[in-house]
Amino acid sequence: MGLDFVKSKEFLHEGYRLSEDEPFMNENQVEYFREKLLNWKKSILSESKDTIKGMKEETRNIPDVADRASEETDRALELRTRDRQRKLISKIDAALRRIDDGSYGYCEESGEPISLKRLDARPIATLSIEAQERHERRERDHRDD
Repeated sequence: MGLDFVKSKEFLHEGYRLSEDEPFMNENQVEYFREKLLNWKKSILSESKDTIKGMKEETRNIPDVADRASEETDRALELRTRDRQRKLISKIDAALRRIDDGSYGYCEESGEPISLKRLDARPIATLSIEAQERHERRERDHRDD
């Protein structure tokens, strides 16, 4: 599931690159992440519309049981994918709300800045790498109990 982030022509200036040398979550960085999140959401919504359209067009009576089962399996997989993307959209919306309230980019656990590299790779991140690793370790330890 490769999601391409569409570059906005309106964005800052085309050659803008995140830099550790800038003040954290300055106006340029905030706009960079806002655009990235909005474009990601737009891409997901566009894919969803295509899926719904395709499912409506592909509804047909298939007499062969194996072919029908195969098509139903494909549809179920597509619907699971769309459900995951629906959950992803809610995380994108939450990240956009954090941008609006000024808490975006800061770890929910420690309050420390999340690295720009992590945010660039996963703009919906709410935990720093260290906090995420602790969280995953706790989950793993509880699963082993």
